[in-house]
Amino acid sequence: MKCINLKSVLPAVALALGVASCINDLDVKPIDPSTTMVFNQNEVFTKIYATMGLTGLEGPSGPAGSGDVDGIDEGTSDFFRLIWNLNELPADEAHCNWTDPGIPELNHANWGASHNQVQGLYYRLYFNITLCNFFLEQTEGRDDSESLLQRAEARFMRALNYYYLVDMFGNVPFVTTVSIGNPAQTKRAELFGFIERELKEVQDVMKEPRTNVYGRADRAAAWLLLARLYLNAEVYTGTAHWSEAAEYAQKVMNSSYELSAVYGHLFMADNGGSAVNKANNEIILPILQDGVTTRNYGGSLFLIASTQKTDDMPPYGTSEQWAGNRCRQELLYRFFPDKNVPATAKEGMIAASGDGRALFFGIGRTVSIGNEAMFVEGVSCVKFTNLRADGVPANDSKFTDTDIPFMRLAEAYLTFAEAKVRLSGGPVAEATEALNALRRRAGAKTETSWTPDAILDEWSREFFFEGRRRSDLIRFNRFGGSVGYAWQWKGGVQNGTDFSSNFNLYPIPNSDIVSNPNLKQNPGY
Repeated sequence: MKCINLKSVLPAVALALGVASCINDLDVKPIDPSTTMVFNQNEVFTKIYATMGLTGLEGPSGPAGSGDVDGIDEGTSDFFRLIWNLNELPADEAHCNWTDPGIPELNHANWGASHNQVQGLYYRLYFNITLCNFFLEQTEGRDDSESLLQRAEARFMRALNYYYLVDMFGNVPFVTTVSIGNPAQTKRAELFGFIERELKEVQDVMKEPRTNVYGRADRAAAWLLLARLYLNAEVYTGTAHWSEAAEYAQKVMNSSYELSAVYGHLFMADNGGSAVNKANNEIILPILQDGVTTRNYGGSLFLIASTQKTDDMPPYGTSEQWAGNRCRQELLYRFFPDKNVPATAKEGMIAASGDGRALFFGIGRTVSIGNEAMFVEGVSCVKFTNLRADGVPANDSKFTDTDIPFMRLAEAYLTFAEAKVRLSGGPVAEATEALNALRRRAGAKTETSWTPDAILDEWSREFFFEGRRRSDLIRFNRFGGSVGYAWQWKGGVQNGTDFSSNFNLYPIPNSDIVSNPNLKQNPGY
């Protein structure tokens, strides 16, 4: 049972934002003075979280053409689906056989400043930020305990959205109020500083780890976002913050969160907790999903349906079979370094690899992708399912109950280990133990020491298809530029080829460059 109900945004919220349900650029209209309305604090606060799990006004009745973000298919406009596409498809884990607008360009890292999904994510993030700004303006000066807590969480959510703008777009417009003016462009390093300050200021106001309502952020979420920010600090600012990354990761590790005993439970329909599934002990911030109350063509339905088809795969809990995303061979070779990938179902993959995270399906599949348009060319990912560990049926035969484990404890273990190894320049016993804790959980063989490259591979084994790979490759200098690392179809060539380092950042959408003279485009666009 979900403890926070992400219902549709009420018309009053849309009127208050003055933008109906969509933002075409950053010029957000002010409140209509002819409209008489009452600010409903709890409803607007709920909508801040709902921006992660819903795509528009229709809410429980499902996406129906009233999306938050204009100019893009509503299902595609989903917060996590856009992040996933932009972080996974240009990297070395996932490949999509669809020819939908923008997908081939993402597969080959060959997008431009008018790319529909690049633009969609940019405006999705600013829609979310505008909602947070509106809430914070309307609750300014309220000092009751509930308002103080909600304001701290709203600031966390704003920082989270700004984090993705820093990570993906670099120097971006910066706004903390709802205004009709053209915002100034802020340097990446300056926005890094803003996010850092916000998270440090709100951490002590937020609830202690695992004491908030499931689905809302607590203190550990702020620590983990700080750890993530510091882990990538050298990319964002030119100055490394490895010590701070390790410090905040360790805070999360020492909190009351615990690793799920079963890795696969993290990605099942009862991962919010059941008599059998205790994955919610590890999930620090989920994106709540429910087949009845949070219907969406993004989220976990996208993760499950886009990786599955029903004619030759085991049941996975939804009638949807989109058959699009499958694994690039390089992901498989991390589990099978001898490149001998068995053509088996999940159980055979796990047994052959000796790693419980090898959640793949290889029957009737090729490891190599020769024909990009063929779903069966490329091993299938079966990491995500709408089946429950306790065997109880899901709430709906189509829409999924599986919460997205958006922030989870295992990230702190890997962050801590990587930061410690980078600080020391060599093997570190406490880093080795943190990494081996994850491997023991997966039933995999433990290792005695770890190099940075080995840690990069472990990031992939633990977090593949969870929407972060591009960011990790950039941090290790394995993405854009002459990096000496290729994967199949990198740069649009089957054997892989380098592409420009300019693609380490996405472009500011042309629509915003045209409308705001304060903005300067990222290099190469």
